[in-house]
Amino acid sequence: MQLCFLIYSWFPHGGQQRDFLKLVEEAVHRGHQVTVFTLAWKGEKPQHVEVVQLPLKAMTRLRLYRKFTEQVQYQLARRQLDAVIGFNKMPGLDVYFAADPCFAYKAEKQRGFYYRFMPRYRHFIRYERAVFGEQQDTRILLLSPLQRQQFLSYYPACEPRLVDLPPGISLARRPPANAAAVRAQRREQLGLGEADRLVVQVGSGFVVKGVDRSLRALASLPVSLRDRCHYLIIGDDKPGRFQRLAKRLGIAGQCQFLGGRDDVLDYLLAADLLLHPAYSESAGYVLLEAIIAGLPVLTTDTCGYAFHVLQADAGQVCVSPFKQQDLNERLAQMLLSEQRSQWSHNGLRYGEQKDLYAMQEHALNEIEAFVHARGKRRQVDVVSA
Repeated sequence: MQLCFLIYSWFPHGGQQRDFLKLVEEAVHRGHQVTVFTLAWKGEKPQHVEVVQLPLKAMTRLRLYRKFTEQVQYQLARRQLDAVIGFNKMPGLDVYFAADPCFAYKAEKQRGFYYRFMPRYRHFIRYERAVFGEQQDTRILLLSPLQRQQFLSYYPACEPRLVDLPPGISLARRPPANAAAVRAQRREQLGLGEADRLVVQVGSGFVVKGVDRSLRALASLPVSLRDRCHYLIIGDDKPGRFQRLAKRLGIAGQCQFLGGRDDVLDYLLAADLLLHPAYSESAGYVLLEAIIAGLPVLTTDTCGYAFHVLQADAGQVCVSPFKQQDLNERLAQMLLSEQRSQWSHNGLRYGEQKDLYAMQEHALNEIEAFVHARGKRRQVDVVSA
């Protein structure tokens, strides 16, 4: 098959980007011809894939996205393709991989009334309706039950087009046979003693991941616990505003911003808790990565994969509406709890389930089934951006 994948930006450490690469590589593995259109690509490009980076510029991001849509439609009209798969919502998709949460839900629940009169709202709601609207036929691949609930509350007619995917955790995230030695070595490198507590947070995009919530929770700990608690944040973003917040809270010396890294598993093994109080998260792979590594998790129910924490009994989940005091109390309780070893054991056992690792296979099955059901190559309709 001739498959085309669309994504605004690719970089090595984003969750959306990792899903994108897994799906592209699975398509190549099955012998499909793959073309990628993107605005920006940072890092090594996959083999046997045509990556077309469009050299577009605009005064605003919204205009840039519209120009991308227009240019992609022009390019697609010149190619013989079987399916176009998008990882961002936009017009003209055959299949949408729902890497982002429901925009209509976020606009209503997390923004003020006047937000709906702004150009940003008008752009993104129009692009979302181009995928989920009643007159559309785009097949939609979902990552979590939370997404299904939110999208159906605003676009009930799209239900027949929704497909639930299992997680796609890499088997390389499971703890190695020498996990205890890795933990000891990494903690020694970090200068941590047996009584110290290491809290880790992983994710690019510090605002939406709730790093501010994490810092306030750490600062609220009882002094005797706070003094032996260390916080590491791994992910690509600008840390300046959060470093200043940590300084104002009096915990700057206990916080480290490590940037994006490939050795995340070592830090999960070394840590005592994963803290992930995100404002919004379609899935949250790091929750499952921590669970299967035996690391207890404290997160929020606005993360799509938070239900795995409860199913595995591998930590705790703050319920909506979010209260900072609730997070503060849970963090202190979990860091002192003797139940941490049981949460760890439960997570390791949960990781033995096979349905946590096959997202890309299921997604490609759905794309292939979509193409076969249509029975012919797509007819390109140039749509308005």
